Amino acid sequence: MDRTEATVLDDLEGKGRGTGLPRLLGVVSLALGAGGLLAPRAVARLTGVDDSPQAAGVIPAVAARELGHAAGLLTGRRPGGWAWTRVAGDAADLTLLGRALADRCGERRRRVAVTTAVVAGIAVVDLLAAVRAGRARRARERLILMEVGVTVNRPASEAYRFWRDLENLPRFMAHLEAVRADDLRRSHWTARGPAGRLVGWDAEIVEDHPDELIAWRSLPGAQVPNAGRVRFVPAPGDRGTEVRVELGYAPPAGRVGRAVAKLFGEEPEQQIRDDLRRFKQVLETGEVVRSDASPQGITLHQQLKQRPAQPLPAR
Repeated sequence: MDRTEATVLDDLEGKGRGTGLPRLLGVVSLALGAGGLLAPRAVARLTGVDDSPQAAGVIPAVAARELGHAAGLLTGRRPGGWAWTRVAGDAADLTLLGRALADRCGERRRRVAVTTAVVAGIAVVDLLAAVRAGRARRARERLILMEVGVTVNRPASEAYRFWRDLENLPRFMAHLEAVRADDLRRSHWTARGPAGRLVGWDAEIVEDHPDELIAWRSLPGAQVPNAGRVRFVPAPGDRGTEVRVELGYAPPAGRVGRAVAKLFGEEPEQQIRDDLRRFKQVLETGEVVRSDASPQGITLHQQLKQRPAQPLPAR
């Protein structure tokens, strides 16, 4: 799963992925900083610079810098920015070690060389963390999250069974052309895109609690990474079931992204509300009735197709 797809699901679940590796690097910075301040002579000896008079001042300074990195990374705020500060610090450290390596020979040279190799490896990990955190941040900026609900005059078990049969979804979700269940977890979704173009993606059920909850997400490669969760909660006063839908998706950036995002409607939250209203109609009456005012939807192109109210054709 790529970073955008992971961000959709994690933000929907309130996890805020994209901070795991930076936090780990924060722990590394904390250990390095504490070691440099508490035992600078041991660090100097280990790294092969114990013969340098400047080491007594440089090592505590580097340790203090590492503690600053640790504070920023472990708080979880702007992990990408703090990861880049580690990259800058690695570059400075490699410059100092390069000079130290040129001035030494024998056992000290070997220790400096090992230290240089370790710092270079850490720099690669820091760079990876910074790039990944930046991608996650950009994906999160594009992320669209919504939560809507409707009360259905049917038991939770009935509402759950209807929704769990994913091939029923196009009966009330306007943008879906078809859903094909490949097995109990995986399915293929087809939606109508701009200019009538069909767009497809694969999805999987990631959580399934009968009569209570269904959660799904798109698989890697989807043009619009998306994830959703629907809860079925008995309504107070034995009034049926509250169906609560949480949906998140991240349209790709740029002109293409804006076009693909139209798969979910010009007003995504309103479209989901309309879908749930149709779900209620299907479950309670067995069919969906379009109104005279907006038989096909609310856009100008859709309203040109007005016709008298009538049930939707069976799929």
